[in-house]
Amino acid sequence: MTRTWRIAVVPGDGIGPEVVREGLRVLEHVARLEGIAFELTHYPFGGEHYRATQEILPDAAFEHIRTHDAVLLGAFGDPRVEPGLLEFGIVARLRFGLDLFANVRPVRLYDASLTPLKDKGPEHIDFVVVRENTEDAYAGMWGQFKRGTPDEVATQEIIFTRKGVERVLRFAFELCRARDRRRTLTLLTKANALRAMELWTRAFAEIGAEYPDVNREHQYIDAACMFVVTQPEQYDTVVTSNMFGDIFTDLGAALVGGLGLAASANLHPGRTSLFESVHGSAPQFAGQNRANPLATIMAVSMMLDSLGAKAAATRVEDAVVRVLRSGRLPNLGMDSGVGTDAVGNMVLAELERAGCEGRSDDTTPSPATR
Repeated sequence: MTRTWRIAVVPGDGIGPEVVREGLRVLEHVARLEGIAFELTHYPFGGEHYRATQEILPDAAFEHIRTHDAVLLGAFGDPRVEPGLLEFGIVARLRFGLDLFANVRPVRLYDASLTPLKDKGPEHIDFVVVRENTEDAYAGMWGQFKRGTPDEVATQEIIFTRKGVERVLRFAFELCRARDRRRTLTLLTKANALRAMELWTRAFAEIGAEYPDVNREHQYIDAACMFVVTQPEQYDTVVTSNMFGDIFTDLGAALVGGLGLAASANLHPGRTSLFESVHGSAPQFAGQNRANPLATIMAVSMMLDSLGAKAAATRVEDAVVRVLRSGRLPNLGMDSGVGTDAVGNMVLAELERAGCEGRSDDTTPSPATR
């Protein structure tokens, strides 16, 4: 009997509904090709819903979402709504409420034409970043005192727990081993200035002793931001804290085509996980059929991989790679120069061609496991 996976879909704001639409078209197409099944539940939450109802993400809806196998998100942010209200109330609530402690973002160059780096090709840029996803400055422990006066004070606490650090490190060691490339895990900290990060370096050494087959390296985040531009080939698997991971992965995305191609998985093995493009809602492009949907389509590939539909995941990634290498997209930014639906049609056509011809010679493992 074919298993049916239940997917919660929250398209969100701006270009979110448009890029999610294309992601779902790809999901439906590859499901037919692979003989797998999905049941979708759509949720309206975002700026329009909030303005109409004052609801952000009600408790009952959150509890219903967590009964699904996975969540596919669009993008959030509405200029008519207080900045951060939707992002923290929906995206952060799902990450924290579902305890999605590992954010996984591949940084992989598919074609040399996509990178701004001189003399770098696909053989030089192929790593994955594991970002701790539930602690650090994002935990929401902040406050203001004497707001609006000359004596105003604003504070935000950085929180690291042994449990939080240890579990994301173990996840990263296991992922590095599973990727089986150079078997090198690089920890990024700022322990020389943020003394609380000594917990990271100590735990990294202790847990690393349990993985003698994985080489360990430690770099300070400021140096790593330089090295990833000058020597990206040194990285295999990277693990770091929530805030540093947020910054480092955006820099990584710029090396391989930009945020228009950047997807991420928010994971807790064995539980409902969440998949999304990394870019924002770009309200200036909403409803104009101009947004590039490839990041969302790659998020669909990561979702398929996480659910265990690995052949389908690889087939989607292969199709995107062929589109990228075809030269048919002038750029990969929010305004790709090609209609949103037209880009989706390109991917569908490549899926269909591969389905007729069999697997291509440039087959690549799916992004969640590379």
